Order: sequence, then C-alpha cells, then structure tokens
Amino acid sequence: MIDAATVTTIVLMASSTYLTRILGYVALRSRPLGPRMRAVMENVPGCVLISVIAPAFVSHKPANLLALAVTLLAATRLPLLPTVIIGIAATGALRHLLGP
Repeated sequence: MIDAATVTTIVLMASSTYLTRILGYVALRSRPLGPRMRAVMENVPGCVLISVIAPAFVSHKPANLLALAVTLLAATRLPLLPTVIIGIAATGALRHLLGP
C-alpha cells in the first residue's frame, strides 16, 4: 500500500506542474506573446519534472540508473506524457526485479 507521504508528494508535484502552466497563461493572457516567450511557457512544466528526477543521476542503485536510461531514451522519441508513464513503469518494474 502507498503511504500518505508518497501520495501527498505526487499530488503536490502534479499541482505545482499544473499551476506553473496555468498561472503563467493567466498572468500573460492580455499580452501578445512572441514565439520565444511561448516556448518558455510551454516548457516550464518539463523543468519542474526535471528537478524531481535529477537526483536519479547521482544514484548508485542499478534499478534507478537503468530506469533513468530507459526514461532518457523515451524522452528522445516521445512526448512528455508517454515519457513520464514509461519512466514510472520502468522504475517500478526495475525496482521490483533488482530491489530498491
């Protein structure tokens, strides 16, 4: 069973990702956005996600490192949502097979 701290963390991460996108659009809704600013606004949620998974880069656990490699491979070929789903599934499966 998933403990309350894990569920809380997931909900807060999802909320912060959603809010960074929505608040930016609300704050800038009356201003015309150039292509550069539009690109920045579309990539902010990805930056939040990277800050969450960045600690895996310094992990010494084989399951985490393999899951990171799978996720990076998926990120080069797929959009954000499928990449996140693949990363979560790979991490869960590899931790189960190789241990935490």
